[in-house]
Amino acid sequence: MEVVQDRLGDLGTPLAEVTFVVVDLETTGGSPRDCGITEIGAVKVRGGEVLGELQTFVNPGEPIPAFIQSLTGITDAMVRDAPRTGAAVTSFLEFAKGAVLVAHNAGFDIGFLKAACAAHDLRWPGPTVLDTVRLARQVVSRDEVPNHKLATLARVFGATTTPDHRALHDARATVDVLHGLIGRLGSVGVHTLEELSSYTSRVSDELRRKRHLADGLPSAPGVYVFKDERGEALYVGTSVDIRARARNYFTASEQRRRMGEMVRLATEITPIVCATTLEAQVRELRLIAEHQPRYNRRSRRPDKVWWLKLTDEAFPRLSIVRSIGPDDLAWAGPFGTRRTAEDAAAALHDAVPLRQCLTRLSPTRPTSACALADMGRCAAPCTGAIGVDEYALTVADAARVLVGDSREAVAAVRERMRTLSEGERFEEAAALRDRLGALVRATSRSQRATPVREAAEIVAARRTPRGGWDLVCVRHGRLAGSSHSPVGADPMPYVAALRASAEVVAPPTGPGTSALPEETELVLRWLEAEGTRLVDIEGEWTCPVGGAAAAHGELAPALGWAS
Repeated sequence: MEVVQDRLGDLGTPLAEVTFVVVDLETTGGSPRDCGITEIGAVKVRGGEVLGELQTFVNPGEPIPAFIQSLTGITDAMVRDAPRTGAAVTSFLEFAKGAVLVAHNAGFDIGFLKAACAAHDLRWPGPTVLDTVRLARQVVSRDEVPNHKLATLARVFGATTTPDHRALHDARATVDVLHGLIGRLGSVGVHTLEELSSYTSRVSDELRRKRHLADGLPSAPGVYVFKDERGEALYVGTSVDIRARARNYFTASEQRRRMGEMVRLATEITPIVCATTLEAQVRELRLIAEHQPRYNRRSRRPDKVWWLKLTDEAFPRLSIVRSIGPDDLAWAGPFGTRRTAEDAAAALHDAVPLRQCLTRLSPTRPTSACALADMGRCAAPCTGAIGVDEYALTVADAARVLVGDSREAVAAVRERMRTLSEGERFEEAAALRDRLGALVRATSRSQRATPVREAAEIVAARRTPRGGWDLVCVRHGRLAGSSHSPVGADPMPYVAALRASAEVVAPPTGPGTSALPEETELVLRWLEAEGTRLVDIEGEWTCPVGGAAAAHGELAPALGWAS
């Protein structure tokens, strides 16, 4: 992995190096839809020094109301020979080019400028905008001032210019207010434009002071782990830029209450730089499974899943279990909850008349039939009406749904759904649809994952936005290694090095033994994504032609299933 040096942009732009253009407008009224600009005043500052000023009257093309003339002192005569709006705004945009715009009640001034651009076919450059009213409401309490008007704040911060509803005077006063606010915020650790833009009093000073935890982190993709004073993991996350993501936890952009609590307990952040995004996702999953951080809600127990299988006995039935062994030949999953597994089992029972009783039946000792037999929903081997060999045909039908061709079963259930809907039994049809969805999704998952898990090695590559190739080596469904081939380089030596250094993974004795099922699912999604190229494979990567993956793709849009 290439070492990434700290850059100024990683830390944020220091306020002393930011060019601000503080602007104020005078207008003929309060709405940019039907009022015009009469004066533009702007002051350009950087590092506390004034770099330039701009002041111009603007001919709005309409009479100035008497009230506005009285308020601002700007008369029709004063603007008669002034530039029209398009020319005046063009001059201002050139003056403010590349700068951060600042205004008091910025929505008003920026709204008029945007409207003028739209009316005169000018491109609005989309600059960063700071509103001194918003900042003042965060910094200056009502115990200190009765309101946050410009005139009030100008007095509080000792502005050298008194605002008087003339554009340049008000802009000069706003400059002093801006500097006063920046001074106060500096005492609580706000030193960059990014911090100033996102500042809110909702972020406590205690939390803000903890930003130093992110200072030494790399600006690289990977995993980050928040730890407490005992070194225990509190939270694990991933990002394409570890440093930038970690810094967000100390700003207003992080609004989750639990994350605020987590950050207050954290004393360090451990970064793990990863060669690929897939590696980061897998490492996150493994770390969460290993440490079970209290503030991670997702995937805390990825090993605690459910499976649906056919039992190994004279008259097999469906069983919901925690693990699959090497002798289990027909199964589906994993399921995140037992309820979902039960829905899938019910769907298979809807399609195939397997027995549903839990008793272990004997081929030589018949018993009485249950109600399901009378309804035609069970082959009733318990009665001795059919033998082991004949019942085995029903079992084969069920096994085919789980590991092979599910088209007939899906068609049968869909026909039942249609019949129920035609009979206006919509709730029953919806329940049947949900059960079918659980079955098809689970069988699709296991049918897609099984060949990847059984393959001794799969090497694949994908081009990345930053150039070059992301390379992964998968062994028995487990990410054994990953690397990145830089842009312009021959990727094959990197492939060879990856294969030589990748983790040795023993063949699985069942799903979940060589890798967590969720890890294999992550790997599979990466391999199946558009643009991924198969470099080499030791094994086979196939899926049944009539398998559940095809059925899921066909049915999902029609039935509104999530993918």
